Amino acid sequence: MSERQMDSLETFVVDSVIASEQESYKKIIEDNLASLKLAPAIGRIKVTLRPENSLFQMAIILRDVGSKVKTIDIADVESKSFAKKIIISIKKEQYIPELLKKLFEFYGKANISQPDRLTVAISTDRSEEEVAFIKEMMVADPRHRIHENLVDFAIRVTPEGFRVRYHLYKGNRFIFVASEEALKNEWIAEAEEMLEELNGSR
Repeated sequence: MSERQMDSLETFVVDSVIASEQESYKKIIEDNLASLKLAPAIGRIKVTLRPENSLFQMAIILRDVGSKVKTIDIADVESKSFAKKIIISIKKEQYIPELLKKLFEFYGKANISQPDRLTVAISTDRSEEEVAFIKEMMVADPRHRIHENLVDFAIRVTPEGFRVRYHLYKGNRFIFVASEEALKNEWIAEAEEMLEELNGSR
């Protein structure tokens, strides 16, 4: 991860009784934040390693990762009632796969065609009525994608063999606890306290 990306984190702490472990874990975390492109979404992060308990704890405060994306945010939608079609003219092509997936779910692949890369046509007898629905249809939710990436990230940076795991993702907060042993409630409570500390840090 570049120095500029690292500077963008308001707080980045790795606590361990073994000093060399702190530095190696910082590097592991940096590399995985970069490979998953998570750095811009994370404001503060704290990780605690307790080898004596086979315990790994992580707390993260996210930045604002953006609002849900509707079809109207990424495309123009119009009815061609005479042809029994709805034409979607796409303006933000990075959302094409997600848009097509949603349209396939609602209308079936047989009723969807793509005359060119930025145009999608839907065959329907109710083109006038369906236009309003399609405009407001949610295409992508950045928070859902962030959640999946956070869990992937946490698993990647967890010590090998720590297969007993717990995570909580709520609002802009994320905690992750892992161990080789059965998790204790107090360890989860400690991770929640780490989160509160991060939330209060400036």
